Amino acid sequence: MKVQGRAMRSVWAEPEGTVGIIDQTHLPHALVTPRLTTLAEAAHAIRAMRVRGAPLIGVVAAYGVCLALREDTSDAALTHACQTLQATRPTAVNLAWALEGLRRVLQPLPPAERLAAAWAHAAALADEDVAINRAIGEHGLGLLREAWARKGRQGPLNVLTHCNAGWLATVDWGTALAPLYLAHDEGLPLHVWVDETRPRNQGASLTAWELGQHGVPHTVIADNVGGHLMQHGQVDLCIVGTDRTTARGDVANKIGTYLKALAAKDNGVPFYVALPSPTIDWTIHDGVRDIPIEQRDGREVTDVSGRLPDGALATVRVTPEGSPVANYGFDVTPARLVTALVTERGVCAASEEGLLSLFPERRAAKGTGT
Repeated sequence: MKVQGRAMRSVWAEPEGTVGIIDQTHLPHALVTPRLTTLAEAAHAIRAMRVRGAPLIGVVAAYGVCLALREDTSDAALTHACQTLQATRPTAVNLAWALEGLRRVLQPLPPAERLAAAWAHAAALADEDVAINRAIGEHGLGLLREAWARKGRQGPLNVLTHCNAGWLATVDWGTALAPLYLAHDEGLPLHVWVDETRPRNQGASLTAWELGQHGVPHTVIADNVGGHLMQHGQVDLCIVGTDRTTARGDVANKIGTYLKALAAKDNGVPFYVALPSPTIDWTIHDGVRDIPIEQRDGREVTDVSGRLPDGALATVRVTPEGSPVANYGFDVTPARLVTALVTERGVCAASEEGLLSLFPERRAAKGTGT
């Protein structure tokens, strides 16, 4: 996608053996692109949400292993790197998927061959993510065309999204936003309602920023406005991303997604979830019971950062000193509230049979218990 008219990805390898990222904690006020040089820096970037979004986390973790192997290519170093990165974020399944895949490639190799193989594998993961997300966009575009046709091709198609599932959450294109970019580029009139997505405001700071950079019309709203808009016919469909999807179609996404799905169900608004297949956790069926929900630093709730009238950046406290804080990072939307899942292989019902229809190879794996 484009930033100030220039094509960019959210992560890239540098010739000197470092890794470039967009530090998302500085957006939307500044575009900062630091270089990661060590395993510790890569782990911190994921943990501190300098990079975030399930697909992007997986790719950055793979590059983090590369940085670790620059110093030591032994079995112990490889194990330590994977364990360190795995511990950074518990909810996103892509993290474990990427690290396990990289470990399977590297473990049988002689230590002298591991570094080059790691860089090649991480680059391939990045390119695969871009291809997957583009395919998700193509399949989701069909849903947008159908929705606009149902609307009589009159006025803009009003889409509501929650959190950030755009290209900043992936290597490029995004998941939930990929169809919107393709629709905008082909001339389909769009307007996007952007949930602010407290407490970290990824919608207000990230989704709004990237939509603005690409020229997509949008309006930022408080998180609790969505139900009101749906009641008054101002939302034609919702589309969100997911950090983990169960084998039966439950989805874990940023906290507040469940409430949007309930409002959509009550008002007859289609609620779509866009996901790359590495986000599917085929070992879990009951998302509410079995998906681990990350609890984050309470300061994300108590403090708010922004730009002052004089241009300076500041962080201020908005809650009383001493008030306890609970900061759950995600919630689970049951499959019964999801109209359809949008994957790189197509659109399916949010159900076990729906997912298996797109990924039939999992039937054999299911039969063997793997």
